[in-house]
Amino acid sequence: MAGIRGKDTRPERLLRQKLHAAGIRYRLHAPDLPGKPDLVFPRFKAVAFVHGCFWHRHKDCHWCSTPSSNTDFWSAKFERNVVRDRDADRLTLLKLALRRTQAKRLL
Repeated sequence: MAGIRGKDTRPERLLRQKLHAAGIRYRLHAPDLPGKPDLVFPRFKAVAFVHGCFWHRHKDCHWCSTPSSNTDFWSAKFERNVVRDRDADRLTLLKLALRRTQAKRLL
C-alpha cells in the first residue's frame, strides 16, 4: 500500500506544473478548509481537488480495488473518504469556487 500516495500524486504534480507555468499561484493542502483541498487559489477565492480513483471510489473504474487484507479497515476508510468529499461541498457556503477532477482525466 506504500505505493499509493495521498499527496503529490503524478496527476496532481502535472496540474501544479501547468498552473505554475501559466503564472497561477496556489497553496497546497490547506488543513483549515473543509475537505483539505489539494490546491487553494486565494487570489481567485477558489479551490481544486484532484481525486484519485483508488481513494475516492469512482464508479466503474478498474483502479477502485479493495485490498484483500484487512478489508474491514479499508472499507471504513474508503467510506470516510466519500463522506469527506461530501463535506467539502461546505466550501460553497464559504463562497469559494469548487472544482473537482478525476486524476485519470489529467493523464
